Amino acid sequence: MKSFDPASLSIPELHSYLVGAVGPRPVAFASTIDANGRPNLSPFSFFNVFGANPPLMIFSPARRGRDNTTKHSYHNVKAVPEVVINVVTYSMVHQTSLASTEFAEGVNEFVKAGFTPIASEKVKPFRVKESPVQFECVVDQVIETGTGGGAGNLVICEVVMIHVNEDVLDANGKIDQRKIDLVGRMGGHFYARAHGDALFELAQPNTSIGVGVDNLPPEARNSHILTGNDLGKLGVSLTIPDETAVNEYKLTELSDTFIAHKDQPSTLLAALHQHAHDLLAQDRVEEAWMTLLAFNAR
Repeated sequence: MKSFDPASLSIPELHSYLVGAVGPRPVAFASTIDANGRPNLSPFSFFNVFGANPPLMIFSPARRGRDNTTKHSYHNVKAVPEVVINVVTYSMVHQTSLASTEFAEGVNEFVKAGFTPIASEKVKPFRVKESPVQFECVVDQVIETGTGGGAGNLVICEVVMIHVNEDVLDANGKIDQRKIDLVGRMGGHFYARAHGDALFELAQPNTSIGVGVDNLPPEARNSHILTGNDLGKLGVSLTIPDETAVNEYKLTELSDTFIAHKDQPSTLLAALHQHAHDLLAQDRVEEAWMTLLAFNAR
């Protein structure tokens, strides 16, 4: 593994490591207006949501690394502290990228990129009709993190109105992740699409306390067959199968494996770990636990 002191890297090198490793990053398609009321529209991937009470979002129109110039969006929110943050979907990603062009001050990116401006209800900047979710925000503060090229300008926004297209809602009125088709920014010229097989569900432990990986047998924790994800699935279990259940499973489901590898503990262990790995791929976690515990069962 290579290690780098950020102070030893050029700004472009440091930037490439940061954005290459931290992703996919959601994209804030920020609509602002300048002091003269002229619209501006630009995407920023230094962005996320940071709270629900109050509902806060932060995006950063950072200083350009190559020449230390600042962006129109930064000047606009300083002059008119309001913004609409529109989410970016796959169907609009090419137009969004076009809007990132460094057009001259005062050029309307709605026109240049072919987006449809629609009036907001509580703020002056326009919403992007093509975006399925639009957040009207007031800017609480702007925090400049430095004066050199690459420094961030954290625009802290409070959401005051949310607009959601019904087409991306499920039967319960929630945003359906399979319908919204969001994109995220990666390093270089790469993006990620949150769609189809790229989506997966993972139950969150929250207040349920799992038994932890430390309760697995040592040979399972150090297995060359079980993956880190396998260990995580096992560790989130709320209980460990008892000795009676393990012995019964050993006799009924694993007897052939034990017979096939009689007097060969290393090959038996490998076979059990492979079986547990296969069970975990099917989310049969309790059976995987019993398979792993069977090796030491008497």
